[in-house]
Amino acid sequence: MADPAYAIELKGISKAFGPVQANRDINIAVPKGTIHGIIGENGAGKSTLMSILYGFYKADAGQIFVNGQLTPIPDSQSAIRAGIGMVFQHFKLVQNFSVLENIILGAEDGQMLNSSLSKARKELERLARDYELEVDPDALIEDLSVGHQQRVEILKALYRQADILILDEPTGVLTPDEADHLFRILKGLKDQGKTVILITHKLREIMEATDNVSVMRRGTMVATVKTAETSPEQLAELMVGRKVLLEVQKGAARPGEVVLSVKDLRVRDEHRVERLKGVSFEIRAGEILGIAGVAGNGQSELLAALGGMQVATGSVTLKGAVLPLSGAGSDGQSRRSAGIAHVPEDRHHHGLILDFTAWENVAFGYFNDPRYQKSRLFMDNDAIRADTERKMAKFDIRPPIPTLAAKSFSGGNQQKIVVAREMEQNPALLLIGQPTRGVDIGAIEFIHNQIIALRDAGAAILLVSVELDEIMSLSDRIAVMFDGRIMGFRDPETTDERELGLLMAGVAGKEAA
Repeated sequence: MADPAYAIELKGISKAFGPVQANRDINIAVPKGTIHGIIGENGAGKSTLMSILYGFYKADAGQIFVNGQLTPIPDSQSAIRAGIGMVFQHFKLVQNFSVLENIILGAEDGQMLNSSLSKARKELERLARDYELEVDPDALIEDLSVGHQQRVEILKALYRQADILILDEPTGVLTPDEADHLFRILKGLKDQGKTVILITHKLREIMEATDNVSVMRRGTMVATVKTAETSPEQLAELMVGRKVLLEVQKGAARPGEVVLSVKDLRVRDEHRVERLKGVSFEIRAGEILGIAGVAGNGQSELLAALGGMQVATGSVTLKGAVLPLSGAGSDGQSRRSAGIAHVPEDRHHHGLILDFTAWENVAFGYFNDPRYQKSRLFMDNDAIRADTERKMAKFDIRPPIPTLAAKSFSGGNQQKIVVAREMEQNPALLLIGQPTRGVDIGAIEFIHNQIIALRDAGAAILLVSVELDEIMSLSDRIAVMFDGRIMGFRDPETTDERELGLLMAGVAGKEAA
């Protein structure tokens, strides 16, 4: 018998995908009217467990209780009828539909669409007012920011009368301000009696937002504790099974010769709008230059132009050799041949082909590597698979199966595949964007250490991240971008988040100082 004081109880839940045991005998109880965090490394089984609760997967064993009642959930419609809503890490919205049309999609009242839209508009106004979820009901999804799209997903669940809301890595694509607003919304939902289950790898968010937290490790539930009675260090150790350094450990940089020189770099988008407006800087061997800034201020265009993915004007030299910015020799393959490795910001669109295997993804961009050649015409697939196995062991990629499709790995392990592929080329210059987006605490520590090791081996590194603490802890110098320009350079040892924040907001020079 289950306790009706709990919104959700899972008892003995197990789920396997072939040889991989994603969940093993999981027990968890979530009190009503609380925010309950679920944390664990990538591949720990968090998302699988919540997908079982939402009816996307069927458990091999175990029982689900909702508000004290045994509740079979064979599909998502059953979960919705049980009062459960889920906001996925990658939103399930129709981009060319309006907010209102997305809200009612699948929940129409019979065949009279106008009646459904009118009812939904009134309910949407009430929900937006009650939960600080303001969004234009007539706006097209494709015209909304990521933060507002997430609000639409939450509104969809509330419109379907969800009392239990599951959010899977909700801040992975949000700016810091959008994330702060989201947590105000979640606290408002809690105050209204809703129950929130928050899946995240960010310990700061767990400590600030949750009442209780459950920790998963390698498919098992290892602990559930009151958030007020634990610490980030204890949670990190429970997640990983060992003590984790939450701060980057690095010695002083020893910059050498200039590796990359950028002068008056300019980029226009497809509408002829200038996105980079005369950017100039240098990076030396053995140095990390961090680019700080709110997303959308030219950082993505900078990486794309240097990585051979975007036509640009200006001057770029690598170790004294001029790099073409358009035409022949300006593509990504030519950049790799010149000694530039690139970990793109968006691993799904630019870093991987998700339907291809891990070993095929490891070879992308490096087909001409002599290690991968059987002859002038044929590649040595066995050599690529063996190299993939070595990379998987070194970078702790789970599961360590080179023949598994990239889409079958968790987000953090997908990121490690891309990082391993690029860093293991011993590049003269590493371009790395959002290195730990959607990555758990153990993998963050590992990736940070690899970046520092590459710097200490003499590589020049250009780091772009929206995580200001990541920029400050990894960088030897920081450049702040606003509206396509560099507002200034700062030493991470002598600056602080307030000064960087002012520069990120466009407050220049002496005013920011």
